[in-house]
Amino acid sequence: MTDTELPLPPWRRGLPKRARPARPALGQAQIVDAGLRIVTEEGVEAVSMRRIAAVFHTGASSLYAHVANKEELLQLMFDRICGDIDVPAPEPGRWRDQIRQLARSSHAVMGRYNDIARAALATVPTGPNALRVSEGMLAILLAGGVPPKVASWALDRLFLYLVADSYEGSLHAQAAAGRGVTEGEYGDTFAEQLAGYFENLPAERFPNLRANARVMTSGGQDERFEFGLDLIIDGVARYARS
Repeated sequence: MTDTELPLPPWRRGLPKRARPARPALGQAQIVDAGLRIVTEEGVEAVSMRRIAAVFHTGASSLYAHVANKEELLQLMFDRICGDIDVPAPEPGRWRDQIRQLARSSHAVMGRYNDIARAALATVPTGPNALRVSEGMLAILLAGGVPPKVASWALDRLFLYLVADSYEGSLHAQAAAGRGVTEGEYGDTFAEQLAGYFENLPAERFPNLRANARVMTSGGQDERFEFGLDLIIDGVARYARS
């Protein structure tokens, strides 16, 4: 008789077996939560099915019952954060201010999650939260008298601007962290180096870059974001019916 076949002593019979700690129920929401924690701390590249499975002390195969692959997971993560974006009810007389408000909210939310904006590049987010934002933005533009075609294309261009600017901002933040400096310090250093480079270009070939080097490299990230936002909104306003 082996050790595993030994009978229980009389004083152990009838006692309940020692239960193993129960694992928390694994569902799509828990997987998305884990993915967002990883992307916030380490970025999109650190997110993988195997990495998330390790959080739950299980194998990657157990995740596929809830998420098809990493690409779907990233889309679910992006849609989750879209739920934090404030979408105002349309007020026709304030449509420009409302689009600006919605754009700022979207940009701020994406900025809180490292480089999550990367997940929205080269795709069209179609989750319920992303659709809520798109529907709200389109409703504001239409209420302001912007023709449907212009409003629809403006929605696409504005979203691309928000995503690209947010993603670039995350790259600057990562570069600053890698150098052990603040984002402001990194931006100032980079701007100074770039201005110096422009000023030393051959004058006969690049007279305008040389002459305007300091202007081209002036302004902080927030200031430039607002400038770009104004360009888009003012451009759309040309088409709006009074």
